[in-house]
Amino acid sequence: MTGTTRIPAAQITGFKGALIKRFAKKSVGQVPTSLGVYWHNQKVLMAMAGVGGKVGKWDACDEQLKSFAHMAVAAQVGCSWCLDFGYFEASNKNLDLNKAREIPRWRESGAFSPLEREVLAYAEAMTVTQPTVTDEMVASLRAQLGDSALVELTAIIAFANFTTRPNVALGIESDGFAVACGLKPLAMPTAVVSST
Repeated sequence: MTGTTRIPAAQITGFKGALIKRFAKKSVGQVPTSLGVYWHNQKVLMAMAGVGGKVGKWDACDEQLKSFAHMAVAAQVGCSWCLDFGYFEASNKNLDLNKAREIPRWRESGAFSPLEREVLAYAEAMTVTQPTVTDEMVASLRAQLGDSALVELTAIIAFANFTTRPNVALGIESDGFAVACGLKPLAMPTAVVSST
């Protein structure tokens, strides 16, 4: 759950603030901590939200593949907020929740199809520094998804990096969306579970 952010959340005030809070409560049932942190620079907040809104309208690639890719980036980067929100969104979009909850340990899980495993590996390969995407990865996904869907999937993964990394840097952690709607806890990688 949410700890202390590295920049304290600002009071969201004014007419624009009231609209944003109302929209957040209608969309996700609460005002996320991240809104208060990003409220310190409303131009950044609005630009990020605007890009997110446009990304949400893309439809060339399967919604489940995009969701899983975004969650794989969040798991790899360590953005508990994005991982929790992604799981919550998977529920709202009627995606496969058994698979969604397994994203943090996808390599050990038998829940995923070969294509889903390729997408998750691709998301991780794009996320590491230096990226480790190979010609073979792209060729295989291109053959299975087509050019338009692969371009969209690649942009989704880039967008996931754009949103997860600032949250981690600013100390924005899970707001408990998944718990609030009664979802089972996300799986943890075996290495993490055995070390505790």
